[in-house]
Order: sequence, then C-alpha cells, then structure tokens
Amino acid sequence: MHRILFFTLSNIGDAVLTTPALEALQQCFPEAAIDLVADPRSAQLFAHCPYRGRIFHKKKKAGWQGLLSLVYQLRRVPYDLVVDLRTDGLAYLLRAQKRLTKRGIKPAGPHAVERHMAIVASLRSPAAPIPPCRVWLQAKQVQFAKAQLSPLPGHRWLALGPGANWLPKIWPASAFTALVNTVKNHFDGVVLVGGLQDRERSQAISAHLPLPYVDLCGNTDLLQVAAVLQQASIFVGNDSGLGHLAAAMNIPTLTLFGPGQPERYHPWGNRNAYVLAPNRQLAQLPATTVAQRLLQLLEKTP
Repeated sequence: MHRILFFTLSNIGDAVLTTPALEALQQCFPEAAIDLVADPRSAQLFAHCPYRGRIFHKKKKAGWQGLLSLVYQLRRVPYDLVVDLRTDGLAYLLRAQKRLTKRGIKPAGPHAVERHMAIVASLRSPAAPIPPCRVWLQAKQVQFAKAQLSPLPGHRWLALGPGANWLPKIWPASAFTALVNTVKNHFDGVVLVGGLQDRERSQAISAHLPLPYVDLCGNTDLLQVAAVLQQASIFVGNDSGLGHLAAAMNIPTLTLFGPGQPERYHPWGNRNAYVLAPNRQLAQLPATTVAQRLLQLLEKTP
C-alpha cells in the first residue's frame, strides 16, 4: 500500500490515544505515506511525525459546508486504505480500495487504545505488542523546555496540571498546595502547566508553595508543554489532555478522576496510575491519599 488515510480524534488527549494505532499502521506499511484527518486543536501533535503525509483539518464548527469541502479534498486522492477511528461514516464517502472502521470490531479490553487497536487488528499479528503513545518533538521544543526550567534547582521536579475542561473534573487549588506540602521532601521544584484559563488557579497554588516553582500556564503550545513534561520526574493532574501528553513523554503520570471513565480514558502505559475520588467528587479527595499514591508510583518506576 502506498497511500493511506488515517482519521484521528478531536480532543488533545483523545488524539494522543490514537497514536498507538497510527504507529502500528506505519509498522505494517513502512514505505507508505500516511495522510491524516485531525482537528485543528490537536493537529500540532502530528506536525513532526516522520512518516505522515498531508494533514487535513476536520472542523467541528464548520457545519455541512465545511464537511462537504473536506470530502471534496479527500476524494481527490484514490487511497489504498482508509482507517477511520471516528464514527461519522466519512470513510464510506471516499475513494478507497479498503476501509477499516469501528463497524463490527471486538476490542481486547475496555481502554480507548484497545478499541483503536481493534480497528487495525486485521493487519497485524495477534502477538504483536501495542505500540506506546507518541508525540514527536524537535530540538527547538527541547531547548525551550530547558530554558524555561533553568531557574529551578536540582532535577527532581513535580509537574502539576491544575486545570481541565469542566469544573467537576478539577481538584481544588488548595488541595494541590496541600499535596506539595506533603511530598516536598521528595522534590526540588514544581512546574505548573496548563492553558490561559488555568492561570488564576495556578497562581492560587503557587502563592503558598514550599518549593521553588515555574508557572508556565498559558505560555506554551502543545509541543512545548510536552517537552516541559519530558523533563519532569512525575506529573499529577486532573483528567485532561496534559496527562496523556505526560504519558506519551514516558514520565510517571498520576491522574485524578472524579466524574468520567478512568478504565477507558486513563493515560496509557505501565508508568501511569489514577486515583478515583470518593463518590466521584474531587472536593472529597484528600491530599494525603494522592500523596501516598504518588510516592508509590515513584517507588515502582525507575
């Protein structure tokens, strides 16, 4: 196969969870050019993927006119294979010799990665391991991260993601501060990451921290924050895309769940864990519980 089209998902975390299937596809067809359909919010994650072809943007708010325009662009290419991880049926409107979609698949487990891998399972050996999640960086992002973190002493840095896209998914700022106070002897500094909308919350946390800190909320793009997380010793955060980025950078990751489906959407990998709040209410989750789980995760990972 020479031309492949791969549909990713929209949200940042969801897009990261599609990368094992994308990697598996490339392993099956190493000479193929793989075009991507991605949401503008998460498309940057694939900017430096070494085997991708073109990136087409699927914009949720573009309406039917935007969808028709996308279909017109995609139908100009006769693909050998279309792999669609979405559910909107676009694969059946395109020119393709073979299509792989969610129809009729049987996942090997409950996690989203396992569901995505089931779509490409017919192309692979059943014994083949699932590839890890990936985010592809360049030297400029790594250099950015090192420059931003240079004010911190030592190298044992705790990264915190205090935000999320929905208030019930957010652990209180005071709880994050209490967590740092509980584990302060295990770290040299704290890194706060997130978007502009998280800055007020991060400032409330940093105002009472017992360790040196760098607050990068609102000051990074997706690849820059991934590079920052790569430098940290561990990440603790709410159920958001940041946890998936941290896991893709192969650092220990502890995710705090209130509402949601952790068995399906927790960060993928063997260096990751999650805590489920009592009654699924994050306000009821004690900092001591999170601290205990954090230290257990640190102890079991090299």
